[in-house]
Amino acid sequence: MKRLAFGLMLLVLLWGGWTLASSHDFQHTIDDGPMSFSWTVDGENLHVKLTGKTTGWVGVGFNPEKMMKGANFIMGYVKGGKVKVTDHIGNNERNHKADKKSGGANNTSDIAGSEEGGVTEIFFTIPLNSGDSTDTALDPGGVTTVLLGMGGGRDSFRSVHKFRSVHQVTLSTGASEKVK
Repeated sequence: MKRLAFGLMLLVLLWGGWTLASSHDFQHTIDDGPMSFSWTVDGENLHVKLTGKTTGWVGVGFNPEKMMKGANFIMGYVKGGKVKVTDHIGNNERNHKADKKSGGANNTSDIAGSEEGGVTEIFFTIPLNSGDSTDTALDPGGVTTVLLGMGGGRDSFRSVHKFRSVHQVTLSTGASEKVK
């Protein structure tokens, strides 16, 4: 009986986590070729959905200093039904590495995702200001540089992007302009 109760509780928690992350009604969306970036600002948090026509990773970066340097990247993929999401920092103009390896922390929560029919979709929440030295604070009313990218059909954060674009976005209103 205890096993059954534990199993049911675990099922509810797992299902509840998926529902929490994926049930947001996203207020804004940018559709750019094979990728979509949807988001909602909710108090001190940013809820995100990334969708890409790939069986590899999808990712978003915020406020780089130059090219990739200084950007706060969140990347994710789904392999064997399991979602993996990581928080990276652009450590130079053409590369990034995990926040945990740079003295920071992975500040993502409410993680969920799926991969079906050649499309990868991930959901996550990040704080607008994590206080982490490897993350930039996001001002919902200001202009945020958003980098979108996705990898080819390999579930590895080391694989190079097959698609990328740059947008200037006001997170609170959804106003956006594609830069590259």
